[in-house]
Amino acid sequence: MLKRFFSYYKPYKLLFIIDFGCAVIAALLELAFPVAVNQVIDKLLPDRDWGLIVTAALALLFFYFLNMFMQYIVTYWGHMLGLNIETDMRRDLFAHLQKQPFEYYDNQKTGKLMSRMTTDLFEIGEVAHHGPEDIFISIMSLVGAFLLMMTINVKLAVMTIILVPILTVLIIFFNKKMTGVNTQIFKDLGSFNAGVENAISGVRVVQAFANEDFERKRFGKLNQTYRKSKLMFYKVMGFSFSFNYFLMRLITLFALFFGSYFVINDGITYGQFVSFILLTNVFMRPIEKINSVIESYPKGIAGFKRFIEVIDTEPTIKDKDGAVNVGALRGDIVYDHVSFQYDSGKTVLDGIDLRVKAGETVAFVGPSGAGKTTICNLLPRFYDVTDGAITIDGINIQAMTLDSLRTQIGVVQQDVFLFSGTIRENIAYGKLDATEEEIWYVVKLAHLEKVVQEMPNGLDTIIGERGVKLSGGQKQRLAIARMFLKNPPILILDEATSALDTETELVIQQSLDDLAKGRTTMIIAHRLATIKHADRIIVVNESGIAEQGTHDELMAKQGAYRNLHDAQFARNQ
Repeated sequence: MLKRFFSYYKPYKLLFIIDFGCAVIAALLELAFPVAVNQVIDKLLPDRDWGLIVTAALALLFFYFLNMFMQYIVTYWGHMLGLNIETDMRRDLFAHLQKQPFEYYDNQKTGKLMSRMTTDLFEIGEVAHHGPEDIFISIMSLVGAFLLMMTINVKLAVMTIILVPILTVLIIFFNKKMTGVNTQIFKDLGSFNAGVENAISGVRVVQAFANEDFERKRFGKLNQTYRKSKLMFYKVMGFSFSFNYFLMRLITLFALFFGSYFVINDGITYGQFVSFILLTNVFMRPIEKINSVIESYPKGIAGFKRFIEVIDTEPTIKDKDGAVNVGALRGDIVYDHVSFQYDSGKTVLDGIDLRVKAGETVAFVGPSGAGKTTICNLLPRFYDVTDGAITIDGINIQAMTLDSLRTQIGVVQQDVFLFSGTIRENIAYGKLDATEEEIWYVVKLAHLEKVVQEMPNGLDTIIGERGVKLSGGQKQRLAIARMFLKNPPILILDEATSALDTETELVIQQSLDDLAKGRTTMIIAHRLATIKHADRIIVVNESGIAEQGTHDELMAKQGAYRNLHDAQFARNQ
């Protein structure tokens, strides 16, 4: 795991070397001050040479200025290094999540993924800066200070640091405890963020059902769970800091006590005594730094483990070896004995055989859960077939690259997703380099022109999160305009009008009919009146394809389609 962590330093070797080098120089300058004090007290003061004392003071002032500059480099450039690594990890994580198929998100919560993109990576960035640097510099300062203490008096140095092994054991012990607690904190934070995301995204439903008290209680439980995890961390941290503080002050007391003994018995000079006390403080500072790293290190390691957990989740749907970029497709689709089951083991399709000719409009009808949407979702490889094969123009879709396959298939769904932004941005999502003329052309094709003209800022009107400022019909027309702009040869309409009122549905249906012209179109329909003019209607039930034909042919058969039609007609009376 550490090898993978340090691999993110490679693009920033020079920055790391500069930061690390400045940290080393700063640490060496810290060690030089006690030595200088020793020389001033034991040599310059007895000689009463004021000129040399002033020179020594000016030299120290210069070193302080130099150390100030080193500290700036370490603080600013060091954090830049950590931020660069954090940014690269966030880029890799986002790119990896973009590759994950639908089935991955079927089992994930948005809030938890958001936590991994934000909080987890922030903690990793802190460790990336402070971790290796602080540990190395602390060890160097500890060793350097101890060696200088040894040059003053070996016995005194050994007596002073006799408590360090106990301190080391405590640091390791509490570090392990806090890493475990932090793992739980990140888990609880993910659940907390998921709960908040649900409550905020669904605030209209909450208020419509007057369930604010229920949501407050549910949020309160999540809040308290997260609070308990944090309190446990602070409890462990409190024990760690307090024990370490006591032992470190005890080391200082040992230095003062035993140092006084050696001064009284002429074992060391006054200058050496003062220098030794200062070196003891230099010796203690890295331990205090390591103690503070204990708070961030477990968070960073726990965050990196969760980062690796996501990165190591291989996409189950990806380009096969040797996959080719296909050119423009005509849209001749064949399902050859296709079967599909979800991870839960539930079989949805079993041995489906179907052909949709290029330019043909085929509608799928049938009860909920029969597999209509699944049949269509398999075509752009949102899910992969469990058995059998799907071909377009005689080419197996798994032999095509995902990008070249999906650019030629357009999907208009019942639940339209719009991005928080302007009308222009959402339409142009169908073709990112679309011109003004192209956007207005598809606005007219989607019967959206009047709506846009009535908006306060026209195409540049902000539509709110998920298009909250638009009506259901306006959202659908915007999605249709986006699809006109994409201009794919194959079209999937997934119950695109089922949630609309009759008047709006007529307008949308005209737009959809215009969109379907000249394309291979697969329609998932709930309202049978909208697909009467389809070239072919396929009735799907739990057993597979029950029957197929034109509207008139199926009505004449007196079969499953006729039963669905009569039942729906009776409800609408």
